[in-house]
Amino acid sequence: MFETLFLSEFLGTPAWMWWGFISVVIALLALDLGVLHRGNREIEVRESLLLSAGYIGMGLAFGGWVWWQLGRQAGIEYVTGFVVEKTLAMDNVFVIAMIFGYFAVPRIYQHRVLFWGILGVIVLRAIMIGLGAALVSEFAWVLYIFAVFLIFTGVKMWMMADKEYDVGANPLIGMLKRRLRVTETIEGENFFVSKPDPKTGKKVLWATPLFLALVLIEIADVVFAVDSVPAIFAITTDPFIVYTSNIFAILGLRALYFALAAMVHRFAYLKYALAVLLVFIGSKIFVADLSGLGKFPPAWSLGITFAILAAGIAYSLWKTREAPAKGDAP
Repeated sequence: MFETLFLSEFLGTPAWMWWGFISVVIALLALDLGVLHRGNREIEVRESLLLSAGYIGMGLAFGGWVWWQLGRQAGIEYVTGFVVEKTLAMDNVFVIAMIFGYFAVPRIYQHRVLFWGILGVIVLRAIMIGLGAALVSEFAWVLYIFAVFLIFTGVKMWMMADKEYDVGANPLIGMLKRRLRVTETIEGENFFVSKPDPKTGKKVLWATPLFLALVLIEIADVVFAVDSVPAIFAITTDPFIVYTSNIFAILGLRALYFALAAMVHRFAYLKYALAVLLVFIGSKIFVADLSGLGKFPPAWSLGITFAILAAGIAYSLWKTREAPAKGDAP
């Protein structure tokens, strides 16, 4: 029975490839939490960059394996999806930095919040990608809705690029504080603590600002997934490539955060490149149909994606070359 399950197909891909992917993800999470970060400590920029390079290397190595097992087109689609998701995750990093700043979360506890946040992301993305795959499989025209949505989102992102995310204006914070007992200050690494009720004197469960930060980070990912999931489906509709490229891009988000949070000001113009990228990804579906190509060539898609992102990063670094840092993350 186990052999049948192992060799059967799941969503068009051999089950053993899914099991291999799941095993790698579990091993990486265990290595991260159980070996590299067993205790709470601050992660320095140098360590963050090394860890990020390791995660990117693992993601690209997995892409090479996908190329070897499923062919050139699948390999290029995986790499394109990985690059797009990794770049969109950078925008998520900026929002996370603002959330940590708003709740004054010390750097020593930020990795803990991000770790549990990533676990939630893995589950949420699986649900959203599963729903997306079912819709695309049943109704092919849904891809055109995704495409229009991406173009609209890209235009909106361009228009709103110079506006910062206001954490305090999020109505979810007020709702959580009305529904939960929330401590005034951080209570170590705890999401919940037992403290006396001011009215009765009896010990009750209190949420901490660390928990509120975790909730807002999960909600932020749901919002970003609304953009990123249609973006990857516009590149490929293969659920295996969609999910694996998504997860490998997100797995290194914790490591990437500690490096980028220290130099957010150097990527002030990256949102404009992300806006152009979303418009390109959405419009290429219509371009492919109108031109009679059938499907936009994966190699062209990857090359144009790299060009857009490289131009955005280079322009940001050049324009902010003399800009002073706004300060390290707390």
